[in-house]
Amino acid sequence: MFGYKNEMNKYLSWQTVPIAKPLSQVVKRFVGCGITKHLQALTLALILSLSLALPASASPLLAGLPPGNPIKDPEALLRLALPFENNAIREVQLDLEDVNTQVRGRRWKGVKADVSKALKGFKRHREDILASVTPRNQANAADLADQIVTNLEALEASVADQNADEVFTRRAQVLSDIGTLEASMVEGFPFEIPEEYRALPQLKGRATVDMETSKGHLIIGVDGFNAPVTAGNFVDLVQRKFYNGLEFNRSEESYILQGGDPKGDDVGFVDPKTKQYRAIPLEIRTEDADEPLYGMTLEEAGRYLEYPRLPFSAYGAIALAHSDDSPNDGSSQFFFHLFESELTPAGSNMLDGRYAIFGYVTQGTDVLREMRQGDKIISAKVVKGAENLVKPKTR
Repeated sequence: MFGYKNEMNKYLSWQTVPIAKPLSQVVKRFVGCGITKHLQALTLALILSLSLALPASASPLLAGLPPGNPIKDPEALLRLALPFENNAIREVQLDLEDVNTQVRGRRWKGVKADVSKALKGFKRHREDILASVTPRNQANAADLADQIVTNLEALEASVADQNADEVFTRRAQVLSDIGTLEASMVEGFPFEIPEEYRALPQLKGRATVDMETSKGHLIIGVDGFNAPVTAGNFVDLVQRKFYNGLEFNRSEESYILQGGDPKGDDVGFVDPKTKQYRAIPLEIRTEDADEPLYGMTLEEAGRYLEYPRLPFSAYGAIALAHSDDSPNDGSSQFFFHLFESELTPAGSNMLDGRYAIFGYVTQGTDVLREMRQGDKIISAKVVKGAENLVKPKTR
């Protein structure tokens, strides 16, 4: 195993994935270094088993483990990360999120119970749900609610017929409509961005980016509600066409695909007007926090037990890369997390709390699975939500 050391060290360069100490220093030498999947899995299993001998307070690896099964659906994660307050619609959503898993397991009784509960709950709390919609969105809310009821009834019929394909399709439509209704409940922006970062681009809301690559299209949902500076930087660079023509410069199977390294000697974005390197601070908002933590990892802040609102638990999570030396020198380089539950388990993957996720690939994961180092970004464009970008001010 240790014969791989020289090959591993070549990956421990600028813009790799630095990891927490002390256990993470061991992981860092083995994960994503070109060794086989099985050896990687064995290494992580060994490290995890060793950590079990430590008190919980001494093991951030264990402290970060989430209860239950992690949510792996990127669109579900984006829905759950919306900043609104209405428990009734959230309960309806949660009743439906796990339906696909139950259908694949042929657990039709459980599926029927969940769908029936969702339909009854939506009908019972319809007025309370619509009351949470902001005034500017009220005009379309009632029609959308009617559509949700109709689609839930159609979903219930598909479940009764045990038609798996129809269930998958109708569940997706219902959840898409529920996500739209939940988004209509968001009033304004949920927090103030610190003064020191207001000269950077900010995405005050959501945006959708269509990234055309040499292997096909990736549709990326970008979340400014929870990472406004990180997301704003990415959307601003997309609008500048900064990424067009760049190659993906790093690829590690079942781990990451990294891009955004500009041609030439620069390792990030240098503003052509100011000639200054744009450095983006680490920005992580946890589930119970009113605003993001800036400038340090959750580990450095001693917040081991907190879980990010945007976790590394979905294939195609996109995050900002930074150097080993500082979490605050990220710029243009980003990476897609190629989630493998055996190798990079949610809550103990050494990435949560140390890198800022700013979105997820919502369409095109089949394309992402085929991509490798040397593949190219042909173009990237904002197809929705461009109005949510607050342009940077010149320093």
